[in-house]
Amino acid sequence: MTYTVETAVREQAELGEGPTWDAAAGRLIWVDILGSRVHTYDPGTGRRTVMATGQHVGAAKPRAGGGLVVNLRDGIGLYDTAGAFSWLVHDPVPGRRGNDAAVAPDGALWAGTMRYDEDEVGGELRRVTGDGTARDALGVVACSNGTGWSPDGQLMYYIDSATGRVDVLDFLGERAVRRRPFARIEAGAGVPDGLTVDAEGGVWVALWDGAAVRRYAPDGRLDRTYALPVRRPTACAFGGPGLRDLYVSTARTGLAAPHPLSGSLLVLPDVGLGLPGTAFAG
Repeated sequence: MTYTVETAVREQAELGEGPTWDAAAGRLIWVDILGSRVHTYDPGTGRRTVMATGQHVGAAKPRAGGGLVVNLRDGIGLYDTAGAFSWLVHDPVPGRRGNDAAVAPDGALWAGTMRYDEDEVGGELRRVTGDGTARDALGVVACSNGTGWSPDGQLMYYIDSATGRVDVLDFLGERAVRRRPFARIEAGAGVPDGLTVDAEGGVWVALWDGAAVRRYAPDGRLDRTYALPVRRPTACAFGGPGLRDLYVSTARTGLAAPHPLSGSLLVLPDVGLGLPGTAFAG
């Protein structure tokens, strides 16, 4: 298997996360959680923007009417096209912050939280609709991370990093049920973090402390492994023309001697075919 790893954006993000392709704007959105910043990158022109959020930001996703929805420390916020901010769900909990999030096929945001001390009973995954209705979707989790859907929308994939595995659930729109293991990450291979699903139903997983991204076939079989130069990849998403390039966010937090590219946005050109995303319906 031949592939290349390129640097899309050279950056020193403390905790880069959540790459998301914004099809309407032709750009990639990603965040630096601990840096409290939302980044954008246009691969066609190289243009970049950086926006400070004022508090830790776990994820940023495009809105159907323009602007962004953000999963912040104290709840779910909205930015309009002019950059004005408002709260959609404001529920600060001491010691807790927003983490990874994803938009379901129906436009609802499935937003994860975790405790700063990573307590095993401190996180949750909430379904948040455009009118601000928020409902706990899975019960107690530790570190809510990657979420994605199969091409037909019938399955939801989910990672609670503390479990060391990727789970799969039957997706019923407003609910996800019958949670069971999809793929287990063996000891020493890293911790599963963010994920994305490709057009063939393959599940791509970034391995924190594993210096790699893996693709699992729809039956849960390990299909491919892509080694990376950095120790802590955090999440991945397809983007660019034709959705054929895999973008990978990375982190440098907690590393005594981080690789020079730790914290940068990497890209693996032409390694698969992604699914078109859905903008948040709010």
